[in-house]
Amino acid sequence: MANFFKHPTALVESDEIGQGTRIWAYSHIMKGAKIGEDCNICDHSFVESGAIIGSRVTIKNGVSLWDRVIIEDDVFIGPNAVLTNDLWPRSKKSDWQIVETLIKQGATIGANATIVCGVVIGQYAMIGAGSVITRNVADYSLCYGNPSRSHGWVCKCAKKLVFDLDFSECQCGCKYQKIENKVILK
Repeated sequence: MANFFKHPTALVESDEIGQGTRIWAYSHIMKGAKIGEDCNICDHSFVESGAIIGSRVTIKNGVSLWDRVIIEDDVFIGPNAVLTNDLWPRSKKSDWQIVETLIKQGATIGANATIVCGVVIGQYAMIGAGSVITRNVADYSLCYGNPSRSHGWVCKCAKKLVFDLDFSECQCGCKYQKIENKVILK
């Protein structure tokens, strides 16, 4: 008996689904995909063989995750966000190369954002809705636009950080230090 919930219309071919995960209507999880515990995979999502999803991840409606997309724990991916795994796609191209994409722990990807393969989205980074990510995103960075640029920093709790010199303390109590173009949780 499965230790996860599968909606009757979902097609789940993988044996590697963590306990407490919920897979909703019309989603397709291919054999070889790995999904951690307590995830929420919403309607009309697709997870290809070779995709790896950590625990406590939310994948909203209409998201496709391709081979070599790696998502760490506690990530949120908004509705209709787009991820890729080929930098030079062509139909029936025999020499295509899959390119890995990594979304680190706690990151948020806004609705309709596009993540071009080969990038790393840093821990607790926040990507605004509709953004196009074409390069790596630093930990705790707030990025939006097309192409996306950093517009500041966010706390683990998702509030925007305000720095006094190189230090910031969020309302939630987390403290941060800015060193060059990086923010570090103290």
